[in-house]
Amino acid sequence: MTESPSEPLQPLDEAELRARHTHAYDYSHAIDFVPQRVVSLVPSLTESLFELNLGQRVVGVTDYCIYPEAARALPKVGGTKNPDIEKIKALAPDLVMLNSEENRREDADALQAAGIPIWVTQPNSVREAIELLWEIMEVFEEASMVHRVRLIEITYETMRRYAEQNPPVRAFVPIWRDPWMTFNAQTFAHDLLFTCGALNVFAARERQFPLAADLGKAEPLAADDPRRAGRDTRYPRITLEEVEAAQPEIILLPTEPYAFSEADALAFDGLDVPAVRNGHIYIVEGSWITWHGTRMARAFRHLPPVIAAARDNAEAPPLILPQG
Repeated sequence: MTESPSEPLQPLDEAELRARHTHAYDYSHAIDFVPQRVVSLVPSLTESLFELNLGQRVVGVTDYCIYPEAARALPKVGGTKNPDIEKIKALAPDLVMLNSEENRREDADALQAAGIPIWVTQPNSVREAIELLWEIMEVFEEASMVHRVRLIEITYETMRRYAEQNPPVRAFVPIWRDPWMTFNAQTFAHDLLFTCGALNVFAARERQFPLAADLGKAEPLAADDPRRAGRDTRYPRITLEEVEAAQPEIILLPTEPYAFSEADALAFDGLDVPAVRNGHIYIVEGSWITWHGTRMARAFRHLPPVIAAARDNAEAPPLILPQG
């Protein structure tokens, strides 16, 4: 993409960043110290800390923090959904970083009860994810990688303008199978796809309750039904009949959280949709779609050419297989 921003882009106001750090789980409090010993319970944040020249301050990570290579040698504290609080306490962190979607509230509460400061994040858009990177550099007082975040920001603004001025490609991106599951417009993944030139065909689809209702086999609970209170509606379970009705021009099968493979593409054989007729079904590295943080730079580089090929009904690059 060769278009340049029409005017210089400025990072977020640093005074504003330092004044308020809003956390998910309804937590809202200031981080009024410079962290030196960090445990990261979020793989995308672990990678971002290293790529922002903060890896030397990370003292513990989850079993799923595999990027970069250096993170694999750090002490492990369990999974994202079942961290070992005692192991975390033994590492004497002055901050634990979490994400309200990947980590459980009860673990955040347990860390707070143990007197350990926490930072719970939840960027729901690319813009919010970029703001989080600026905020990390401000909180940690580390500015050596400003150019890396500026490049991500400039690339985002350029791509966003292009996406808003050109017709998007209708895309279906499942995140699970048996049953099929996807995401709607209230997610980071949806916004990243739009930035890269794709329109999520299930943007308006909310998850229904109970499960049978989500799959069209029962009446859904009413929106004001108390049994729906607090339920996450962002990840609907859908049928292949719904996929056919949505007429996607491209189908992207990510390698995580469900490890889709080329064999899974056979499930769409016989569907009368442009993606199948024109052969635009691709295996893609899942972290390019769902990880916020510095990994967005990889998504910006790899996803648009494949999406553009579906728009032009041209031959796309080879299947995008998992890689760092």
